[in-house]
Amino acid sequence: MSDFNSRDVESALDLSRRLGLSFSNLALLNRALTHRSYVNEYESVEDNERLEFLGDAVLDFIAGAWVYNRFPELPEGDLTKIRSALVRNQQLAKFSRKLELGRALRLGRGEASSGGRGRDNLLGSAFEALVGAIYLEAGLETVKAFVTPIFEDAREIILDEIHDPKSQLQEWTQSQKLGAPHYRVISTSGPDHAVVFEIVVEVAGVEKGRGTGTSKSAAEHDAAQDAMKNLGLV
Repeated sequence: MSDFNSRDVESALDLSRRLGLSFSNLALLNRALTHRSYVNEYESVEDNERLEFLGDAVLDFIAGAWVYNRFPELPEGDLTKIRSALVRNQQLAKFSRKLELGRALRLGRGEASSGGRGRDNLLGSAFEALVGAIYLEAGLETVKAFVTPIFEDAREIILDEIHDPKSQLQEWTQSQKLGAPHYRVISTSGPDHAVVFEIVVEVAGVEKGRGTGTSKSAAEHDAAQDAMKNLGLV
C-alpha cells in the first residue's frame, strides 16, 4: 500500500478546507493524522510522532507568548498555570474534538474499533502533530494565527479551572506526593427538591475540610476551599 492514496488525499483536503488551512504538501498534513497503530499495519507509512514532538515545542512557545501578552497583570506563577492548562493533553484533546480531528485520523483497525478516535491521549497528540505540520508548511505566524482563536475560546474555562479550589487542592496534594483528595458525602438534608449535601474532603486519609451545597459539586467546592484554609494555602 502506498503512503498516500486517493482516499487519504480527499480526507486531508476536507480537513484543510474545514480548518481554513492551505497545504501545498498534503502528504505532510496526512502524516500529522497518522497514528503509529496504522504504521504497524502498513510499514511504508510514517507516523506522526516526530511532528508531535515539534508541535509540542511550538505550542509551548506560542502559548507562553500568548499568556504573557494576554494577562499583563498576572504574576509568573499564574502565567505558568495558565500556560500549563492550555497545553496539557486533556485540553489539547478538547481542541481536537472541536476541530473534529478524530474523524480524519488514520488508525489501525484495532485502535479504530476500540474507540481510538475519541481517546484523549491520541487526540491531544494529533493536535500537536497538526501544529507541527502547520509550522513546517507555513511558519510560526501561521501557527499563531491558527491557535490564538482556539486559546481565546478556552480562556474563561481555563481561568475558572486554575482558580478552582478543587484543582488547587489536588495540585498541592500531588506536589506533596499525598495522592488525590477524596471527597465523601456524610449527610444530606432538606426536601427532595432542595437537598443540601454535606461533604468532607480527606487528604491521605485525614479529614482536612468540610463543605455544604445544594449539589455534590458545590459542596465539594466548599469543602476544598475549607481545606485550603485549614492547610494555610490561602
